[in-house]
Formats: sequence, structure tokens, C-alpha cells
Amino acid sequence: MPASDTSRAGVVAALTAYGLWGLVPLYWRLIQGAGPLEVLAHRVVWSLVLGVLLILLIARRRWRRQLASPRTLFTLAVAAIIITSNWGIYIWAVTNGRITETALGYYINPLLSILVGVLLLHERLAPVQWIAIGLATVAVVVITFGYGRLPWVALLLATTFAVYGVIKKRATVEPVVSFGYESAIAVLPALAFLLWLSSRGESHFGRQPLGQDLLLIGGGVVTAIPLLAFAFAAQRIPLSLLGITQYVAPTIQFVLGVALFAEPMPLARWIGFVLVWAALLLITGHAVWRARHRGRRVPTTG
Repeated sequence: MPASDTSRAGVVAALTAYGLWGLVPLYWRLIQGAGPLEVLAHRVVWSLVLGVLLILLIARRRWRRQLASPRTLFTLAVAAIIITSNWGIYIWAVTNGRITETALGYYINPLLSILVGVLLLHERLAPVQWIAIGLATVAVVVITFGYGRLPWVALLLATTFAVYGVIKKRATVEPVVSFGYESAIAVLPALAFLLWLSSRGESHFGRQPLGQDLLLIGGGVVTAIPLLAFAFAAQRIPLSLLGITQYVAPTIQFVLGVALFAEPMPLARWIGFVLVWAALLLITGHAVWRARHRGRRVPTTG
């Protein structure tokens, strides 16, 4: 495939991934009756089923070699705990009228990822990146005063996803294999919880309209498709371009929360979001400039 076609396919895949992640609140809001923990447990179980099928179809025998290292297994186990927590917080927030707060979390995630890189990986930041982090900090303070409380959903989503990203960098495993193994780590607590619900007569699965059961099962598909599209994109377009497309998801979530679900947006919250958007413009502009600057300095051969 020509380079231009490969790049174009990568952009389409990235937009597909982030577009689906942005629209997924609509999916979780369709589920009635089942609480966030039950929805999360089903998401884990059906993600594992789909993950095993994908490994058999795509990774085949390679997964044994990739999971042979105890260090890799431990790293992915920690990643599984963190991403499952992220899923749970997200589902709870969406089903409790906090979609705009989830958008805030994924807006500030790139900024928090930069900060995590400084704290854990001892990376050095440019002045513009420190300014962006400062703006985001002021935004959180402003929104806290506007809410009368910390926007803990946004902070937890951003923190868990940033730490998850750092951990995943330490494990060189195919996305499909990682997805299946992480689901396997979380599946025992998920199954135990579902069995406990069933023993108490509180399980909704199989006791509600078929459409609702299919929505619970479909949680695995909703989880896997954007993840695989993202993995496809990450191999075909520059990280700077991938970084820009990541803002599609929280933007869609923000529009859904404000325009469709009419979540309140007092002045303090607007100010906070504007500050975050300004911070993102700074780091995105800096990332694009740096990528172009490096490109000009690469010598040609032949």
C-alpha cells in the first residue's frame, strides 16, 4: 500500500476510534435497570470472550511468546486493574449525569500524561508545556469553586488513563493480546460479582427484555472495536497527528453532555473548560512545531 494510502487509512482509523469513544455514552445510557457495577462486570466478561476470539484469529500462536515473561504478566495485571477502574468510573459517571465531567477528564489526560512522564520517567519539559500544565491546574481550581467540590470524576479518569499509558509502554505486547489478557485478569472478580448478584435474585441478565441483555453482551464489542482501530492508527500515522485526533472523543462527549443531556454549565465551568482548551492548544501547537522542526533536521539519503 502506498505511503499516502497508509497514512489516510491511519487517519480514518484514528477518527473512527475516537469518534466511537466519544459516542459510547449514548450506548451506556441505553442500558436500563442494571447498575454501573453490573454493567462493568458484563463488560469485562464479554470483553474476554471477544478477546479470546481475536487472539485466535489474529495473534494465533504469537501470544504464548509475548506472555512468556513474568515481568510482562505482572505489568499487564497492574494495567488491567487500572483500566478496569477507569471503565467503572466512566460508566458510573455517564449513567449519573456527569458526561461533561468525563469530557473534562479526557481533555486534561494529555496534560496529566506529561506530568506523569516528569514524575515517573524523569522527562524534561519545555516552558510552554509547564505553562499548559499551569493553565490546567488553574482550570481545576476554578471548576472546584464552581462545583463546590473537586471534579473527582475528571481527575480520576485522567489519572488512571495516564498511568495506564505509562504502564503499557513497558509491555511490548500486541494490542489484541494485551486486551485479552487484561480482560482475563479482571474476569474472576467480575464473574464472582455476577454470581453473587444472581444468588440474591438481583441480577438483571436473563430477567429483562432480550434487547437489554444484548446491550450488556455488546459491551465487549463496544470496548474492542475502538481499541483495535486505535492500534491500527498508531502504527500508520505520526504520534503528533494521533495526539491531535484524540480531542475528538472528549469534544463529542462535551457536546452530548451540554446539548443532548442538558447538563448544567455554570460560568465557572465554562471558564475552566476554556482554560483547558487554551492549555491543549499550547501543547498541541508545540508538539506539531517540534515534529516539523525534527523533520527538517533529518538528513536525506540516496
